[in-house]
Amino acid sequence: MIAAAYLSLLLVSLGCMVLLDQRLRLFFWHDARRAAAVLAAGLAFFLAWDLGGIGLGIFFRGHNETIGIELAPELPVEEPIFLVFLSYLVMNLFLLFRRGLAMRARRPEHAKERS
Repeated sequence: MIAAAYLSLLLVSLGCMVLLDQRLRLFFWHDARRAAAVLAAGLAFFLAWDLGGIGLGIFFRGHNETIGIELAPELPVEEPIFLVFLSYLVMNLFLLFRRGLAMRARRPEHAKERS
């Protein structure tokens, strides 16, 4: 029950990231090809990190409840969805902050302070 709620919340949160991205044209709606490559690279890195930790016995599911679908031993299906959400969130935040800093640098009062 808890695992289904967790997975549902992950999917809803991921949907919110998509809506934010679409509304502000941050990541996929700015350059879909580049965004897909960055997201795939982030997912591959974090999955390799997880699989390495699982192989070394550092990461394990333990007694945590999951949906029951494992992509590999100790790697529930929720994990890659979380990693996609995490990578998407970080890229949206990065691009949002970068846009905000660029807008701040273009303000006339900020330009006068620099002179």
